[in-house]
Amino acid sequence: MKLHLTTAENNNLITAYSESYIEINKQRYAQNLIVMPEAVILDWNAENVNALNNDHFQEIIKLKPEVVLLGTGGTHLFLHPKNYQILTENGIALECMTTAAACRTYNILMSEGRTVAAALIL
Repeated sequence: MKLHLTTAENNNLITAYSESYIEINKQRYAQNLIVMPEAVILDWNAENVNALNNDHFQEIIKLKPEVVLLGTGGTHLFLHPKNYQILTENGIALECMTTAAACRTYNILMSEGRTVAAALIL
């Protein structure tokens, strides 16, 4: 699905997504990744949602987002709070949703000037 937004003001914008890729500023990536308005982390070693733990969120904490949108693939899943406790301890909220919903929500929050991170699993 292609997404459109009038302006990204030099920020990373998710321009399309499917079950096999995420497109950021018209550049396709076929891997799990983290995107923020000013950064894209391509070496996020998350294999799948069930394998996520506090270690997977260490990189995000350094970027100091207000909220992390966790895209859980095609199915909406939740993490056990112990698996993201480190985010909570650092005052960072976590919202779980499908990857498609996380892509759409990221664009909205980013366009509002929020410091948002989308951790996306294909």
